[in-house]
Amino acid sequence: MEIINYASIILEAVVAIFGIRIALNKKRAYGWGIALTFLIYVFYDLARINSWQIPTSIMSVSFLVATISALFTVISIHKK
Repeated sequence: MEIINYASIILEAVVAIFGIRIALNKKRAYGWGIALTFLIYVFYDLARINSWQIPTSIMSVSFLVATISALFTVISIHKK
């Protein structure tokens, strides 16, 4: 099962990289939202899998920030 977790993290990182490329190359601000969301997912998943001693409050806030980022990103895309 661990291989599936790491495969997911790799895919999240790839999505984040594409988000950065959208922001830089295509000049679309929503690329930053995609990148932020998925970089936080990478951090969150790595912390969980590797049992990093990160306070629950930080983990909760980071997940909330990722969710808010995703929300603003889809709203931005929808408006276009």
